[in-house]
This record gives sequence, structure tokens and C-alpha cells, in this order.
Amino acid sequence: MKLCHHCGHEVQLLSGIQRTDGCRSCHSDLKCCLNCRFFDPGMNNQCREPQAEWVTEKAKANFCEFFEFLEVAGGPPGFGGAGSDKDRARATFDSLFRKR
Repeated sequence: MKLCHHCGHEVQLLSGIQRTDGCRSCHSDLKCCLNCRFFDPGMNNQCREPQAEWVTEKAKANFCEFFEFLEVAGGPPGFGGAGSDKDRARATFDSLFRKR
């Protein structure tokens, strides 16, 4: 399931994500680093994709060609509250071990 990084609302896309797409609930940009499966604050450039260029504003739309929407298991409960960082960290960790 895809969730907005800002409000936790489920995102349903009929086609690929465009740079100008926004969340239907809070209108935050969707094609941004904070919604990408490669986003990792502990990495160089805060991205696990070594060829990605530095993006200054992680919550704003950008032109990154490596963007892949972060898929999380479960739903929004706990999102946006005290558990949101923990949930995002767990989803990021789990994505490291997914088989393609």
C-alpha cells in the first residue's frame, strides 16, 4: 500500500506517478524523496540509489528518475503519531530484503 508521507492517506494511482501529482487529502507532493523507497537519512545524499543527484527539499516534487513509491504493509493506523518514524523505519528496513 502506498501512503502519503505527510498525512498517511492511502494513495491510489491509476497510472505511473507524475511530478505534479499531489495527495488528494493534504495536497502534498507525492513524487518526492520522502515517499521514495530509496530515501534513507543515514546514507550519502540521504538516498540508497548511488547514482541519484542531491535533492535539497526532500518533501517537494523533483525530477529524480530513480523514484519508486515506497510500499508499506498494513495501513495508516499509527501513522502521523508517535509511531510514524518507527513504522517508516520498519518499512524501509523490510524493503531491503524484498525479492524482486
